[in-house]
Amino acid sequence: MEFETHAQEQPHHTVRPIIAFYSIIGFWLFYALIVTLRAMVMDFPAQAEMAERRMVVTAAGIVLTWLLYLLLRQFDRQPLWLRITTAFLGAIPCAVAVAAFNYYVFNVYDPQSMFDEADLAMKAEGWTLWQEIGEQGLSRFFFFSAWAALYLAISYAGEVRVAERRAAKFARAAQQAELRSLRYQVNPHFLFNTLNSLSSLVMKDSRAEAETMIMNLSTFYRTSLSGDPLDDVTLEEEVRLQRLYLDIEGVRFPSRLKTRIEVPHALLNACVPGLILQPLVENAIKYGVSRASRPVTVSITARAENGQLILTVADNGNGAAEGEDIQGNGIGLANVRDRLAARFGDSARIEWLAPPEGGFVVRLTMPEVYRGG
Repeated sequence: MEFETHAQEQPHHTVRPIIAFYSIIGFWLFYALIVTLRAMVMDFPAQAEMAERRMVVTAAGIVLTWLLYLLLRQFDRQPLWLRITTAFLGAIPCAVAVAAFNYYVFNVYDPQSMFDEADLAMKAEGWTLWQEIGEQGLSRFFFFSAWAALYLAISYAGEVRVAERRAAKFARAAQQAELRSLRYQVNPHFLFNTLNSLSSLVMKDSRAEAETMIMNLSTFYRTSLSGDPLDDVTLEEEVRLQRLYLDIEGVRFPSRLKTRIEVPHALLNACVPGLILQPLVENAIKYGVSRASRPVTVSITARAENGQLILTVADNGNGAAEGEDIQGNGIGLANVRDRLAARFGDSARIEWLAPPEGGFVVRLTMPEVYRGG
């Protein structure tokens, strides 16, 4: 027996570097644009020179923000409060560094090329070095904090998407497990009923009939067990399997069981869950045919209406006794109902009724689906 192995999912960063890079570029280009427009409105001197130096500061800001990103991504798997604390604490040295660099670029490195003697004198009488760095650092702190908040928001959104994908994956796995379980319920239940029929033939010493039933049973199981229980089958295949089962029961009830199958040719390629009709046909045999002393017709019909496939299994037998469980030992109708719900959700339903004239009718409604469609 081979065991399928799966590698453990490795943690990954929820914000890709390219996304972080674009957000940093966007933030700082927006900063450069706003400051440039402010300088133009206030008619500062040496606009071209100031724009060049402003781009140098912007480049430094981009580098510092990227370093902040590298720090934050190390805490992607940590609790949210720790990530928020790291973001705001990490913004402090970045803000101080860019403020100090801004002071150097505009006030220390060749200020004569931008300001005349009067402007330089006014700046000398203004704030001190640390006052200006403090004022610039405070404004830059909010700028870095805003980007860090954006990063945390993108990161959280990424985690939500990952959680949603994981939940969807688990939901699909649970649905598949449910479908397998419900599908596998059908086979032993069918086998139990068929072996009872075979036992009756053996006790009656009906060897030819028993041999025919065994051959039909072998063909039925070879066909029904060859596919994946999660796969749909065409309506043509499903009807063919039910013909085999009816042939099996026809050996047991040669004079009482009559069949009528009416499926339009256009619907033969419609897809249905495998063996979805089996419990319904079994119920028709059990409650309609086996208890009657007259011929009983079991019919299987199909039609399409407004994008829905409608399958009907009916018999004109005596029907179940009042208060009797028609769901067949907890398998029959309940199994079909649960399989339809697991496969199609609210898009499918099962209905049944016992007409006043006798017999029993079960109607299945499901989406009209075709392979490749």
